[in-house]
Amino acid sequence: MRRIAIAVVAPTLTFSLAACGALGGSGSSSDASPTKGNDLTVGLLLPETANTRYEKFDYPIIKEKVAALTRHQGKVEYANADADAGRQAGQMQRMIDNKVDVILLDAVDSHAIADMVQKAKDAAIPVIAYDRLSEGPIDAYISFDNELVGEVQGRSLIEALGSGVDKTDKIVMINGSPTDPNAKQFKDGALSQLKPKFEKIDKSYDTKDWKPENAEANMAQAIAELGKDNIVAVYSANDGMAGGVIKALKRAGVTDLPFITGQDAELDAVQRIVTGEQYMSVYKSYRTEAETAAQMAVAKVQGKDIQFDSLTRDRVSSPTHKDIPAQLVSVVALTKNNIKDTVIDDDFYKVADICTATYREACVAIGLLK
Repeated sequence: MRRIAIAVVAPTLTFSLAACGALGGSGSSSDASPTKGNDLTVGLLLPETANTRYEKFDYPIIKEKVAALTRHQGKVEYANADADAGRQAGQMQRMIDNKVDVILLDAVDSHAIADMVQKAKDAAIPVIAYDRLSEGPIDAYISFDNELVGEVQGRSLIEALGSGVDKTDKIVMINGSPTDPNAKQFKDGALSQLKPKFEKIDKSYDTKDWKPENAEANMAQAIAELGKDNIVAVYSANDGMAGGVIKALKRAGVTDLPFITGQDAELDAVQRIVTGEQYMSVYKSYRTEAETAAQMAVAKVQGKDIQFDSLTRDRVSSPTHKDIPAQLVSVVALTKNNIKDTVIDDDFYKVADICTATYREACVAIGLLK
């Protein structure tokens, strides 16, 4: 049995999980929706477009998997909120009004969306929290092990610094959006690794809407206060913000960049890892997450309780509900040493995608090209 608990100030969450038997979880079977055939509609609400993964991976993979599971009779009704919580509430209301059969919800603001989750429940529409744990009476949750993501990022920085790390070295944290519960978990995981090694975190920012331009502004402020040559490492919670961090450093005239983390294995970030501008990212199998979410949604609607239970063996708790059926997907640190073994072997990218003319020499140097 594995158990993790994280205390978080509202509007974030209290998170706990335990590995459970596939058929042993209480509540998930009895709450299953009435059986429906293949002509079903899955509502998919994604939070923003600043991170390219949602449009490039999540939506098309879920759409493809729902079609495959329903003999091409099922469909996906899709909306992206572009980081606007009010817009997402309106999108969800339209899906309720359209009587979709189930909703996959990746919330912009996990607290603000709770009333809409209750409205869906009142309309007998199951809601599965996707990637971010929402408040309200959700039926299930699927995401990555978010605290582990932060631990991997923090541990990677420590390993990169090696024996030369000094407790007084200056480190900056560029964290995610304060309205995203995942961001707090990433930060907690990273701090669990960084705090024992550093005397203090010199600057730490929560970045509104995860936007790279906001991360760039925060990093510029940190450089102005700490000095452009005094920062040894930057914890960036994701790749988009890492790009903003690097822009700020270069604009300040930094040529020997500090070690910088990321997350999501975006193509630009992988190319920065190839050249050494970004030290690492966190590779997460979006295909596994998205396909499993589609399986959970279809099983829930079709009343396939045994299959649904087998997909939700973990348990999590939000501030409003306890013991929510869940699945947490593992992650891996992505550096220049394992690009081939991860994103290329998994067909996430082709070598040609990464090693364009600009990056050819760097790709040869690390063995991606001959």
